[in-house]
Amino acid sequence: MLSLVAVGALAFAAATFLPVPSEGAVLGAWHAGEALFPLWLVATLGNTAGSLAMYALGLGVVRWPPLQARLAGPRQAYAAWLARYGAPVLLLAWLPGVGDALPPLAGALGVSARAAALCLFLGKGARYAVVLGTAEALRAA
Repeated sequence: MLSLVAVGALAFAAATFLPVPSEGAVLGAWHAGEALFPLWLVATLGNTAGSLAMYALGLGVVRWPPLQARLAGPRQAYAAWLARYGAPVLLLAWLPGVGDALPPLAGALGVSARAAALCLFLGKGARYAVVLGTAEALRAA
C-alpha cells in the first residue's frame, strides 16, 4: 500500500515541471509485486491530477494582470492552433519535453476542464498501460 501512495505522489510530481521519472517508480512497485490494475490506476490518476494542477495554473496565469498583456500575443497565436486541434492535443501531455507545457497552455487558452481531464486521463493511462504491458511481456519472455 505504501508503494502505491509513493507511486501516486511521484506520478503527480512528474506531471508538473519537476524532473521526476514516474515510470521508474511504477516499474519498481510492479517488480515488488504490486497488483497490475491498482498500480496502473494510481499512476494514471496521480499523473492526471498533476496535469490538472498545471492546467489550473494556466487558468490562473491568464487572470494575473501583470501577465495578461505579456501573454496576449502568444495566446492569440496559439488560439488558432488550439481551435484546430482542441483538447485531443492533451493526449500527448505525457511526451517528454513538450508534454509538461501542454496542460498550462490548455488552461491559459480556455480548453474545457472536462475535455482536458478526459484527454489527459486517456493519454496518461495509455502511456502507463504500455509501460506495464511491456514489463509484463518481457517477464513472460
